[in-house]
Amino acid sequence: MGEGEAKAEQAAKEDHKNAPSASSTPESCSKDSEGGGGGGGDALRAICGAIFTVLVLLGIIALILWLVYRPHKPRLTVVGAAIYDLNFTTPPLISTSVQFSVMARNPNRRVSIRYDKLSMYVTYRDQIITPPLPLPPLRMGHKSTVVIAPVLGGDGIPVSPEVADGLKSDEASGVVRMRVVVIGRLRWKAGAIKTGRYGFYATCDVWMRFNRSSNGQVPLLAPSTCKVDV
Repeated sequence: MGEGEAKAEQAAKEDHKNAPSASSTPESCSKDSEGGGGGGGDALRAICGAIFTVLVLLGIIALILWLVYRPHKPRLTVVGAAIYDLNFTTPPLISTSVQFSVMARNPNRRVSIRYDKLSMYVTYRDQIITPPLPLPPLRMGHKSTVVIAPVLGGDGIPVSPEVADGLKSDEASGVVRMRVVVIGRLRWKAGAIKTGRYGFYATCDVWMRFNRSSNGQVPLLAPSTCKVDV
């Protein structure tokens, strides 16, 4: 072998020795990748933990507020009644003019109640004998009481023969039971916190004296605390 060829061969061996091996490059990238993935996982776990902690704290705060302000349903009672007109015509039709004084009380010490879309009507044997009367919006402060006493009635309201015969029989016996219905929506308010609107439905069974000569106030025969559903 000549001297030039020997030098060329020696140079090639030196270049091969100094070149980076193919197997070392993927290993290094893998280690870097694993190191980067671990850091990202730690950050994600930290974010999830923070969100969970915030949700738990919010739940505890909501529970405390509910326990402190826990809203109670309003209480309604009929405290007076008057019958001004109650007459029948064929086929049968009824003409009515009645008035019921409904006392509404907010039992909450820290929560006010706001009503809207209120209306009131009267039924007898589950049939309406006065058209629903819209009532203005109402706001009740803490531990407050208000009396609602609209005059209800209408002319020529169609009713079943059962209603006509029943009212005539009750008139003869001197005792009649009617049901006052109040419907609408309400929401509770405690400071700056307001709840959503809830359907409100109250029924009050009223037993009272009644005869043909009744024209005006009639005595109530039993307490008439209303059933309230929200």
